[in-house]
Amino acid sequence: MSSAPHSPPFRAEHIGSLLRPDELVKKRYAVADKSATPDELVPVEQKAIKEVVKLEQECGIHSITNGEYSRHQFWGTFFETLEGMEEVNMREGGYDQSIFRAYAPDVKSFMHAKTIPNSVTVATGKIKHTGKSSFLPEFEYLKTLLPESEWKNIKLTLTSPSWYHFRYGPKKAYVNGVYESDEEYFKDVAAAYQTELKILYDAGLRNGQVDDPNLACKFVNARIHSSNSLTVPDFCSEAMLDGWKNDKENFQTADEQLQAYIKFYNDCLKRPDDFHMGIHLCRGNYIDGKHFSEGAYDRIAAKLFNDLNVSTYYLEYDTPRAGGFEPLKHLPKNKNVVLGVVTSKFPKLEDQKEMVERVYKAADYVAEGSGQSREEALQRLCVSPQCGFASHAEGNPLGYEDMKKKLQLVRSIADEVWPGQL
Repeated sequence: MSSAPHSPPFRAEHIGSLLRPDELVKKRYAVADKSATPDELVPVEQKAIKEVVKLEQECGIHSITNGEYSRHQFWGTFFETLEGMEEVNMREGGYDQSIFRAYAPDVKSFMHAKTIPNSVTVATGKIKHTGKSSFLPEFEYLKTLLPESEWKNIKLTLTSPSWYHFRYGPKKAYVNGVYESDEEYFKDVAAAYQTELKILYDAGLRNGQVDDPNLACKFVNARIHSSNSLTVPDFCSEAMLDGWKNDKENFQTADEQLQAYIKFYNDCLKRPDDFHMGIHLCRGNYIDGKHFSEGAYDRIAAKLFNDLNVSTYYLEYDTPRAGGFEPLKHLPKNKNVVLGVVTSKFPKLEDQKEMVERVYKAADYVAEGSGQSREEALQRLCVSPQCGFASHAEGNPLGYEDMKKKLQLVRSIADEVWPGQL
């Protein structure tokens, strides 16, 4: 088995979203309420992207993103621009809330807080890519800001394939009569992803990252923490799994669903060997630093590390809610882990010495599982903040300078552990 490739991932990474300037946030809301035109947004957006790319470079970050400044929320508009997909919450009369899995952590949280989840998008017709990419303009603009030799470093964050599937009940991600089974739905979504990835690859993209709050939130031992999360009565993974078992409409066990998702993702993410693909296993990153769930990766690590066709796993390890590093013993020798030991949720700066020691501790577990030395295991590790700084427009409760210090800290940790490496 070959050793894990890197650069990308780089030793100092970040997850994608960065705090948006107030001017950009206000202008996007103005466009939404029609007090400004989309054309007025373009120069504000481009100016903000130029500045945030400069910030990344100044902080020594080589996986350049646009901070997700072209999006209101982290998942973008990939599904919404596919033929057959429709935001049914935009219809007159709205939608029936019974389509949701009320026991899923994020759905339960949204409904408790404000009764409606964000963006209710389902398949109302057969899904097909239109041939026009919603992500390509982001990549093309970033290319204008960098020399061609650095285009391969640009990282685009991509929508989770299951984003508009798990939150809905069995066979409710599509309206009656459109698909007879999940397998049919998955097949068409996978074909759309393949078209999207080919468009991006042909344009020069070589570094992708799927942002996925579903697999970690739903299939690890998770529970809602009342102090730093949306206020929800005692919700835990056992309750979610009990809800799953008690849902008479379910036709698969939770483990069978996870296995189905892995096959589905692998069909979506087929790509050339030189197209680096990673997945960020998130536990929710909502406004004001709130999260949806917590718990270790133990329950899913062996399956995801060995069966999911990605090269890199971006994991959250900023607080005890993430569990320990023990699951890293399952990491195959041809894959990488980016350790999210620095929090993006709050301004307090971590102690560099402690973070370096945590990286070494993680390496020891990787080494134990693969029969390697610590030094060999370290070659498959990198470091980053645990999540984006602004998965949603308003972002987390810290300032721009706080974010800059966090990114600089990530770079300093990487320089101490892997001196001289990008």
